Amino acid sequence: MSYSPDGQHQPYRSEGQYQQQHYGASYTQQYEPQYRPEPPYGPPQPPYGEPEEPQYEERRPRRGRRWLIAGVTVLALAGIAAGVMYHFEIPPFTDKGKDVSFGQPAAGGGQTGGTGGAAKQAPNSKALMPTGPQAEFKNSMTLADGTHVAVTTLDGKKSGFKGKVWVWAPKEYNDPKFAKSGFPVMIALPGGAGYPNNYWMGTDLGLQTSISKWYAEGKSKPFILAMPVLNPGPDDKGIYWDGSDIPDQPKMGTWLTEDVPDLMKANFRTIKSRDGWAYMGSSTGGFASLKAVLKYPEKFKAAICSGPDIVPDSSLWKGHDKEKAENNPELLAKALIDKKGAPDVYLAFQVGDNESNKKTLPDVQKFVATYGKGPIHTSLRVIPGGQHNAKTYVPNMGEGPIQFISKVMEGPVE
Repeated sequence: MSYSPDGQHQPYRSEGQYQQQHYGASYTQQYEPQYRPEPPYGPPQPPYGEPEEPQYEERRPRRGRRWLIAGVTVLALAGIAAGVMYHFEIPPFTDKGKDVSFGQPAAGGGQTGGTGGAAKQAPNSKALMPTGPQAEFKNSMTLADGTHVAVTTLDGKKSGFKGKVWVWAPKEYNDPKFAKSGFPVMIALPGGAGYPNNYWMGTDLGLQTSISKWYAEGKSKPFILAMPVLNPGPDDKGIYWDGSDIPDQPKMGTWLTEDVPDLMKANFRTIKSRDGWAYMGSSTGGFASLKAVLKYPEKFKAAICSGPDIVPDSSLWKGHDKEKAENNPELLAKALIDKKGAPDVYLAFQVGDNESNKKTLPDVQKFVATYGKGPIHTSLRVIPGGQHNAKTYVPNMGEGPIQFISKVMEGPVE
């Protein structure tokens, strides 16, 4: 908007475009190419002081922009707040801590076959329906496919040890077509102390998503995973427990081979025979897995042992030579070979050729060469450049070990 010397406001023109009567002909002529008045004198002008329609219209988009900016700002702040609340696991922005029933009613609601109603079984069924009592599982994390890693605190009736167990079931477990089917169970054991957490329960290593992927590719059974703590406490000054029943110490061997399987039978549709039960583990967890299958071949059929110790080496065995020998995989393997009619077991080893302990690979190779006969069936995958860590072991499980044991295991079965 501009104003003429006599006080009458005039329509705004770009710079230099003004009417001849106020500035003279020469000035007008100078800007003639740009001046195009509407005949005879342009549109009627409103009285002085009354706002023009163009001026009024010009304010609308400004007010609209202000509201738009304010709305975007509010949404951005809300998004940031939601992200913070999700990170710190504040409801309702996370489902962590919510009850997970794995196809059963909430705790205390009775037992079912897994899809909302009691599933009737044939007398000769290979599947074992949940026996109860039902544990209270709380969601630890939700995977992209909607499955859950959940945790419970198990008070071991046989070992006397109380600790956490994380569990995961593949999406097929809740598929109605498997409502009467028992699923194979894999008890996954970590390396190191394995306390207070079992690192397989996290999704960063990709064990759960790998099981689903391998099953879809026809390489693996759709295993339910049980992920218990391995030992009763953290390593302290080099002391650890080997996942074993060491005299005068918590009975971790009984915890791993009795209490944890009982928990799974109580809460999941599993398989009655040993054909549905396996272990996997790395380092100390690989040792405990190897020992469990060799010690109880009537209960467990297979194990994947990654970078395992071959003999018990906890300092807590000192003074307990007899018990130590009873938990030595080499001696257990020899006894199994010598036993007439012993059940077949399947041991899939994988070791990196760049392990931190340079004895690991030769020790495993010697074990396979010495004891891989009779009822003991073995495979060995040497991982080129592989190091002593779970990130090395998980992707390589799909290159042979998981197929080796899956070929001899059952599930899902009715």
